Amino acid sequence: MKIRLFDRKKNESKLPFFTPQDLVNIRWFWNNYLVQRTPWLLIVLGLILVQGVAYQQFLSLTESGLRVIFDEGVITDLIQVCAIVFGLFTVRAVTSYVVPRLSTWLAASAVMEMRRDLIEHMMTFDLSYFDRTSPGETILRLVSQAEGLSSFVGQATVNAVRDFVTVIIVSGYLIYKAPVLFASALVIAPAIILILQFVSHNIKMVQRSAENALGAYMNTLEETVNGMRTVKISNQERFEEERLLRSTSEIRALAIRLQAAQATVMPAIDIASAFAYALVIGFGGYMAISPSYDIDGAAIIAFLIGLVMVFDPLRNLAKFFTQLQASLILLDGVNGMNRIKPTITDVEKPLESFDTTGEILLSDVTFAYSPESPLFDKLSMEFRAGERTAIVGATGSGKTTILSLISRLYEIESGKITIGGTNIQDIRISNLRESFSVVAQDIVIFNASLWENIKYVRPQSTDEEIWEAAEAAEIADLIRSRGDMPLGPKGAQLSGGQKQRIAIARAFLRKAPILLLDEATSALDQRTEERVKRALARLAEGKTTIIVAHRLSAISDADRIYVLDQGRAVESGTHQELLDIGGLYHGMYSTQKGEYH
Repeated sequence: MKIRLFDRKKNESKLPFFTPQDLVNIRWFWNNYLVQRTPWLLIVLGLILVQGVAYQQFLSLTESGLRVIFDEGVITDLIQVCAIVFGLFTVRAVTSYVVPRLSTWLAASAVMEMRRDLIEHMMTFDLSYFDRTSPGETILRLVSQAEGLSSFVGQATVNAVRDFVTVIIVSGYLIYKAPVLFASALVIAPAIILILQFVSHNIKMVQRSAENALGAYMNTLEETVNGMRTVKISNQERFEEERLLRSTSEIRALAIRLQAAQATVMPAIDIASAFAYALVIGFGGYMAISPSYDIDGAAIIAFLIGLVMVFDPLRNLAKFFTQLQASLILLDGVNGMNRIKPTITDVEKPLESFDTTGEILLSDVTFAYSPESPLFDKLSMEFRAGERTAIVGATGSGKTTILSLISRLYEIESGKITIGGTNIQDIRISNLRESFSVVAQDIVIFNASLWENIKYVRPQSTDEEIWEAAEAAEIADLIRSRGDMPLGPKGAQLSGGQKQRIAIARAFLRKAPILLLDEATSALDQRTEERVKRALARLAEGKTTIIVAHRLSAISDADRIYVLDQGRAVESGTHQELLDIGGLYHGMYSTQKGEYH
């Protein structure tokens, strides 16, 4: 294992400063979010050029002012030079205010559009993506990494462009004034390049590890907060505290490693710069003394000031390139979401309408969540139009999965699923799913009022329709008593039965022709269950209804009952027919029989 890790690091050390994927990510961000802002970017660049020219003119005026002091001694000329210098720095101060404001606005707008596109793209992901991806990872990409990218593009990158322009303009002036002297200062350039090359890949590796650690921490934190009831009732506060502290310790260690990698750049450049300064002072002093060169003390002093104006931006540029390596990891993480392609998509010319009142058929359906865990192998089932068909079976037999396959939350591997004779893969996904009302066991409740939670499934509903749905689901009295009070995160202030009655009210409100009930009464007491069963019976009138249930009392009056066992439909018939068979259903009923007396 150690050898493999060493080999991986060895290979990573050979990567170029920009990997091919880095270039792809940069082009993606530029083409989609920056290129349309080119006029504004040119304005920013123009202001940056003004800043650079102001520095160059300051350097030229400094040399002129020194000559006034050393040679001419004319006070009016000195006052004129000072006034112009003050004017130049006033211009630079104004541009120094405008450039960050403008660049931050541009970067924030670009990242906002990027977030919008990623959120829109995320909504197309298959349900399987959310099954295998922790919420912390998604939050990390859309929040932390996107925000870090915004700061880097809006501030660090613009500052780097400003420093680069300053280096080019001032260096050009120094080359013009003393090319030999400037060439002697360039001896440090190879050292700076080697330092950056050495440090950059280590920064990338540490930043990638840091992002993974932060994502794991966010996921652990979410698990702890969401499971706080279980944590407290199990008396496991100390365990969760230690688990979170381990994650934070890992983040701290990686942050220190990242800072250590970045910190090696500045001292190395300072030492190289000191060598260049010493070389310029020595050689420049010799040039000023020697009659062989046409250069005086004022020019040497101005040249040294110019070097300061070059080396300080160079230090900032070196720091920028270390930040760039870390930001490339952020960009890759954000673009990683964009590279995810959904597998459940519409066909080229999807059908907008189909016979929602027809029967639903599963014909030789094969499906597996993973190759190692096959679930259905050539499963065939029939759900007759307008009838109530139930599916029962042990946990893990695939009951809920059938509902997911019918609504194309997952894609079958082979076989066919039809509604009214139309293959569901030929129907536009949005139109297909609009035909279902769902009452699921894992109902999602938002931290809003009861009214808003019910209205969520059909925002255009009238007040009368919402009240009608609430009355039918036996939850209208609770709406009157709570008013507009929010329900807490994930409906924490509601009981399990109240949450399911919200789901039932949503189903009434949606008025879809196909009704899917997944353990719709599992959290209700017997008295409430009877009332809700009557409501559901009214809701199911004239609709094709598929019921997934564990409690057989909820489906004893179904028109047909399928019994699943290990992904196969082993029995089917009415309640009485299945009891007469004396098979698996009879055994399940006998086990639960005590509940009905």
